[in-house]
Amino acid sequence: MNAHAGTAPPADTTPLVDRVRSRLAATGGELTQAAVAAAVRAESGGVVSDLDVLSALRVLRQEFIGAGPLDQLLRDPRTTDVLVCGPASVWVDRGAGLERTAVRFPDDGAVRRLAQRLAIAAGRRLDDASPYVDGWVADAGVRLHAVLPPVAADGTCLSLRVLRPAAHDLAALRASGTIDATGEAVLRAVLAARLAFVVSGGTGSGKTTILAALLAAVDPRERVVCVEDAEELRPRHPHVVRLVARPANIEGAGGVTLRDLVRQALRMRPDRLIVGEVRGGEVCDLLAALNTGHDGGAGTIHANSAREVPARMEALAAAGGLPRDALHSQLAAAVQVVLHMHRLPSGARVLDTVAVLGHDLHTDHHAVTVRPVWTRAQGWTADRPVLGALLEEREVTLPW
Repeated sequence: MNAHAGTAPPADTTPLVDRVRSRLAATGGELTQAAVAAAVRAESGGVVSDLDVLSALRVLRQEFIGAGPLDQLLRDPRTTDVLVCGPASVWVDRGAGLERTAVRFPDDGAVRRLAQRLAIAAGRRLDDASPYVDGWVADAGVRLHAVLPPVAADGTCLSLRVLRPAAHDLAALRASGTIDATGEAVLRAVLAARLAFVVSGGTGSGKTTILAALLAAVDPRERVVCVEDAEELRPRHPHVVRLVARPANIEGAGGVTLRDLVRQALRMRPDRLIVGEVRGGEVCDLLAALNTGHDGGAGTIHANSAREVPARMEALAAAGGLPRDALHSQLAAAVQVVLHMHRLPSGARVLDTVAVLGHDLHTDHHAVTVRPVWTRAQGWTADRPVLGALLEEREVTLPW
């Protein structure tokens, strides 16, 4: 991006920019660079200078093509999030926390127009009658959230989460420090024993990354069917089927939910059924599947610690109509292991806890308990034999 990117056009080109906007709105069609350039030439009529035409063209190209002044941030391979809080407040997370950038928009109207254009690309509506939107912009590879004033009191808020395909393997994660030798051995043993597992953690903690690495280590003779809300999982495995949910269009039709896809996946002869992110009622279908012969399945879930996974699943199952007692009963029978990921203040993402699930017979017999068997802080715990017993039942042992 050149030095003038993200700044307002010279005052004498503002009428030209306004005329071009009106012309493009009236003609419709795809807003390509060629279409924008043609509209600028047609509206300039030779009255303004070549320099002013180029200035107007630069502003309009940013407004109508790609993500405008945010493109340079999104192209950075380190970027995970771009956040706009009004025209003069643009932030980026490149893996080490949020930092303010020098990117600026001419005014809040420019932020609003960008947010509305991205919403249209996601097949969603964003206007005064529907002042907020959440969607997936497939072409840009970002998850979009936007809020318009006056709901957003200080100006249009735009949040872009960059979803890069996770394609690491376990060896790469060990080299980067995400897991150590013990962690790698445990993960390979869990896979070999075909234990069902859940990867938990906060936003950006590396849940999808480690899940993709685990799937890459699955026996190549197995068929892996992945169900996702957004296309992130691309494991290096020779037999992967990927199903991606689709939101409803502006008219509210054509939506395909994760629950729909979990049910379809069960008819596709999966050796391992994977839900990229469990975030709603699909938890009911996943647990039912794992309890009916589909062992070795997995999913990710947002949770602040491994111990909070049952409570988090309670909340999700309630949305799917599954009572608490039934959820705990299904969970205890379906899932054996929790792998909790944590993002350190430095930005590094690490495997923090390995835990096993089970019933606590000394308290509420319906409740599922979480028993950490290994933590990054202390290593093996007194409950290590619980994991050993699960592995031995399936004729798998740890190498020590």
